[in-house]
Amino acid sequence: MTISIDHLDEFHAEPHGISLVCPHCQTLTHLTAQAAPSFATLSHLRPKNIGVVFRCDACAEPVFLKFAAKAYAPQRVELSGNFTEIERPQETFPLTYLPEEAATLFKEALGCYAASCFNAFAAMCRRTAQSLFRELGEAGKLGLFDTLQEIRTLAALDDATLGTVRSVLFGNDSDPWPHQPMLDAESAGVLLEVMRDMLYQTFVRKERLLQAMTFRRFVTPAPAFAPAPAFTPADIFARES
Repeated sequence: MTISIDHLDEFHAEPHGISLVCPHCQTLTHLTAQAAPSFATLSHLRPKNIGVVFRCDACAEPVFLKFAAKAYAPQRVELSGNFTEIERPQETFPLTYLPEEAATLFKEALGCYAASCFNAFAAMCRRTAQSLFRELGEAGKLGLFDTLQEIRTLAALDDATLGTVRSVLFGNDSDPWPHQPMLDAESAGVLLEVMRDMLYQTFVRKERLLQAMTFRRFVTPAPAFAPAPAFTPADIFARES
């Protein structure tokens, strides 16, 4: 992707423009540039990073992105295609199915992730896991560990990634420094999906299945009439005689 601001102060993102998940409407949509610094100002100040305000084409809310300046040419300023989202979409999860303390901790973890505070997110995931271990007991902790192993198989996680996730969730605060590994955006994204799947399999799936079964018991209609009894040939012969 080629991104630039030309000498006419027009923003260009070729060939397909910029699309992302809007932090306001949670929709994967195209963005339209609304306000960018002028070419003259950029050429004079030559900042390392440049901010541009966009409009979400789905909900019309403003979205702010930050670009690194790649090059200052006579007719345009070239920007990096790896932009930074200043406001990320809020991750969602059905927290009502979780124990109260774990729900509070994981909600805060999701807030940390949305703010791109990935190591704070990892710390809150560990606190969430510790709360669950206390709630479920040793057997529940072993069950969560088995769930992690299943996720590893399904998602084909490599040893390094699995080691990072396992250290965050099953490590101990008394471990030698550092207590848990440092996370970047990619490893934090993996941890997020692991947490979502573990919590869903352990709490949400079970409760929703129980609710569905209870619902079916109450809405299943009673038969309009009792079914006729089945007769064997011997019964019919006895009745005719």
